Amino acid sequence: MIDPSHRARELFLDDSNYYGCAETTYVVLRELFSLPDAEDSAAAMPLNGGVAYSGGPCGAITGAALAVGQLVARCLPDHFEAKRESRLLIQRLMTDFVGEFGSISCRDLIHYDLLAPGRHDAFIESGIWRDVCMRQIEFAVTRTRRLVEEAPWAAGVLPPASA
Repeated sequence: MIDPSHRARELFLDDSNYYGCAETTYVVLRELFSLPDAEDSAAAMPLNGGVAYSGGPCGAITGAALAVGQLVARCLPDHFEAKRESRLLIQRLMTDFVGEFGSISCRDLIHYDLLAPGRHDAFIESGIWRDVCMRQIEFAVTRTRRLVEEAPWAAGVLPPASA
């Protein structure tokens, strides 16, 4: 069983900057949930920076939402029940995330307008992503794991978290 926090650090802090926030969260959770093609981050690529650098919902939240939707759809054959359960789980994640960080808005969290000329480069150079964004990704993957472990529909999906 992978340690989701360690795996997130491996991917996100790699000097190649291959994976952004949403992609990292998406890939780590897909690996954790043993979903097919876990390394394929394509669906999450436009979600980095609060959806296409717009400053909207944090990529850690949107990446988690994608992975949770896939997991719940695999566990619950009824489409409407799966939609309801995946929304409930992500609502809980968002509530907890706001409690921890004060917002789910990327722009509020990082204090950069990534669409303004030169601001994305300034953000990367600042290194804030190595600390602030990394903590948010770690929170999202570890909290999502816990929420899935607590979900009645997910019995047996994950082995218990190691102490």
